[in-house]
Amino acid sequence: MEWLSPAEWEAVRLSLRVSFWATLVALPFGLFVAYALARWRFPGKQVVNGLVHLPLILPPVVTGYLLLLVFSPRAPVGGFLQSLGISFAFHWTGAALAAGIMGFPLMVRAMRLSIEAVDPKLEQAAATLGASRIWVFATVTLPMVLPGVLAGSILAFAKAMGEFGATITFVSNIPGQTQTLPSAIYAFLQVPGGEASALRLVLVAVVVAMLALLLSEWVSRRVAARVGGA
Repeated sequence: MEWLSPAEWEAVRLSLRVSFWATLVALPFGLFVAYALARWRFPGKQVVNGLVHLPLILPPVVTGYLLLLVFSPRAPVGGFLQSLGISFAFHWTGAALAAGIMGFPLMVRAMRLSIEAVDPKLEQAAATLGASRIWVFATVTLPMVLPGVLAGSILAFAKAMGEFGATITFVSNIPGQTQTLPSAIYAFLQVPGGEASALRLVLVAVVVAMLALLLSEWVSRRVAARVGGA
């Protein structure tokens, strides 16, 4: 990365950090929601499904503004978290929250499709042998849906790397604090002579996105082959 300036590298580093934590924290919630939508019947299921996919439909700026209304220090929730030492607004953790929410629908969809592809009779057979629901999920369902879990996680990571609208609305564009890769590209395009820096970051974004897609396909194939041969 010697061809990147310190400011450009800082944006890349922060984007990787934000995307990593956004994906890691969203993963258990995504798996739970995907399983619930795929296997459970409950009132308001379609409402939950709509809320999960809402970030894909709403303009990202609207999502960022809603996050600002909820998690700003002046809001009840944001003020309470602030008293506990947890800060989101205008902080890198807020960028991770926004990126995680924007990538959540992609993660859930990939996982849900994988869970729905598993024959419920296999889970029922394990349950008749006395296994608990959690044990059935851990030993039967999870190994079979692991390709979807990994693919969804990688897609969510890639989405987090490219998130711009919700992030800049919620946490602004502070160099070294909240200026992620897309925000840095936008900032460089606003100043004279910044086109070269913007172009270098665009190339980094394209490479990361392509690597994420290729890795998603490769990991899914490897895990699927291993599970199928087990």
